[in-house]
Amino acid sequence: MKRIGFAVIYRWRLRKGLEEQFQQSWATITELFLAERGALGSRLHHADDGTWVAYAQWPSREAWEASRKLGPADPSSSGLMAEAIAESFEPILLAPVQDYLLGD
Repeated sequence: MKRIGFAVIYRWRLRKGLEEQFQQSWATITELFLAERGALGSRLHHADDGTWVAYAQWPSREAWEASRKLGPADPSSSGLMAEAIAESFEPILLAPVQDYLLGD
């Protein structure tokens, strides 16, 4: 069983008409986090209540915090993503206790 050391849940309400812009920017940033900052991946979801939810995995809380200290992975994409967000909620920080997600 692969052990994930840390996870974060993000939630947003998006501005109407900017959903595609948000998704493209989120994908660009996520790919950079995977390639350059040690992230283990993320999933983006659209919830029934209209919010958008991302679940991101990191090897450790320290790795996540170190990435945050570096600032935006791509300032242009971060700006486009921010432009699409009408409301942002505080991230939920998670320390996994048991892991049964299928993966590689």
